[in-house]
Amino acid sequence: MASKAVKVGAKAVKVLGWREKLEKYKGELSKGVWGYMQDGRWKPLAISARHRAKLRKEVLLAGEDWPYDPPRKEMRNVMKGHKCDRISAEKRANTAELMKQMPQMLLDYKVTLQQHAITVF
Repeated sequence: MASKAVKVGAKAVKVLGWREKLEKYKGELSKGVWGYMQDGRWKPLAISARHRAKLRKEVLLAGEDWPYDPPRKEMRNVMKGHKCDRISAEKRANTAELMKQMPQMLLDYKVTLQQHAITVF
């Protein structure tokens, strides 16, 4: 008799699938992730963050898209560390480039000295 009551009780409670939940909270999810401003006041979402995350997980596991995430920021491309280490590495690279150009620079300097000596005397 008890098992019959449990079966009847289980039929009475309708468990919503992720599609029904998504349809139910579609308007609320599109308002933002944490909440929204309305009439100059902050309004939290009608769905909690825990339930939102659970629904998101169900949708993603089903292989569907979840368009309600906020846009991600660009990743930092500056490496962490001491500034002096980065600057010294840049200086060494710059010095190597200048050393490759050094023979041409010396030749240009000698030519300008000769031209200057001719024009002075």
